[in-house]
Amino acid sequence: MSHSIKSTLTEARERLSATSTENAYLDAEVLLSFVLNKDRSYLHAWPENTLAEAEVNQFEQLMKRRASGEPVAHLTGQREFWSMMLNISKDTLIPRPETERLVELALALIPENTSYQIADLGTGSGAIALAIARERPQCIITATDASQEALAIAQYNAKQQKISNVVFRQGNWCEALIKETYQMIVSNPPYIESNDEHLSIGDVRFEPQQALESGKDGLDAIRLITQQARTHLRPDGWLILEHGYKQRDAVLNLMQQQHYIDLKAYDDLSGTPRICMGRGYCD
Repeated sequence: MSHSIKSTLTEARERLSATSTENAYLDAEVLLSFVLNKDRSYLHAWPENTLAEAEVNQFEQLMKRRASGEPVAHLTGQREFWSMMLNISKDTLIPRPETERLVELALALIPENTSYQIADLGTGSGAIALAIARERPQCIITATDASQEALAIAQYNAKQQKISNVVFRQGNWCEALIKETYQMIVSNPPYIESNDEHLSIGDVRFEPQQALESGKDGLDAIRLITQQARTHLRPDGWLILEHGYKQRDAVLNLMQQQHYIDLKAYDDLSGTPRICMGRGYCD
């Protein structure tokens, strides 16, 4: 029995929809594109093309894994962020579209043709650091992570993207910054409560827990970062943090306790509270 691109995708969408997988058709397209080593546009341009038996078998194996809940990014080893195709692994958080909002807000505060020193804490795959570095090539971004495995992925992504203005350091949050100071510190830290049921369902089950869970109230990492960043931010520098959908007031309160000024809060593109920022201060 022959399998065309169109019939394969139709069947795949039905199978994934039956297991309550969100974006079933998109998932199927991404996986089939991966198997064929083609862009998704190819699937739409040549829907009647027939798959080889080996391609059918490979796609079937990926479909089984996706139906069990394994993230598409783990199946392909890649995820697009800020128009960059980044490698990811089980040691890195899968970059989310909402985090691009943090990049947008950061770039709005960094004039073009400036040579800011910027730190990205908990860089993971390097998504935030590389996006800022690409848009502001005269800036130097220090990307830190406690995981050596994650840093190896981030360094590989920097090489693949031909981005050379990022330096990588291993360490927990600001500990890796030693005594340097920065015009900006950004972070998408873990912010899920340790007893949150979402940690044991869906795609999240397959991601590194240390990149997701952060204590009873989900604020352990943010609490520590707001404290540590005080000594690493220049007086006019900005701390920009991503947070959970119900943590806006708590994060603003933590920043206020640490005497950050000009506090601001922003939603992501879906209208969900997502980003808080504050400016450094002088003692």
